[in-house]
Amino acid sequence: MEIRSFPEAETPPALRSQVLALHAEEWPSSGADGHDPALRPLSMLLVDGGVVLASLDILSKEIDHDGRRYRASGLSAVVTRPEARGRGHGRRLVVAATELIAGSDADLGLFTCDRSLQPFYAAAGWEPLPGTVVVGGTPSAPFPSDQPGLDKVTMARFFTVAAHAHRAAFENCRIGLYPGDIDRLW
Repeated sequence: MEIRSFPEAETPPALRSQVLALHAEEWPSSGADGHDPALRPLSMLLVDGGVVLASLDILSKEIDHDGRRYRASGLSAVVTRPEARGRGHGRRLVVAATELIAGSDADLGLFTCDRSLQPFYAAAGWEPLPGTVVVGGTPSAPFPSDQPGLDKVTMARFFTVAAHAHRAAFENCRIGLYPGDIDRLW
């Protein structure tokens, strides 16, 4: 079993087709077959004998928040093959992705997840931001994580001294992530 990373567009076709099949099974209504290239998507895959057991993508962009500019990265499309669930594969992949983000130039990690998944991400080192709403979409067509029908929680990690120093500015607020029309939230 090994973790392999590729820029999304450079993922070998045999692996990419498995990832897309997992996405279609987990999120049948999404219809998406990739992320916005402007978000520099990096795919991380847990592979065993050519079979993708789990996958996730890391998306990155600069954001402006509370009068400061930050380099932010977040997890997206985290999924484990149904028959491989409950064996720690997803957690292993999330921990590896978190370490990769921590070693990058990111100031902070930030993403939303279903409230029911908060304990999973917390066990992998992410912390919830109380009262924080991520506003996705675009400034002209916002997609907030607190809209009716969504039960999301915002998870974060602070990697740089500057991000740690301003951590309180990320609690009980709205963060304009604005990843675009393809990845309305990550």
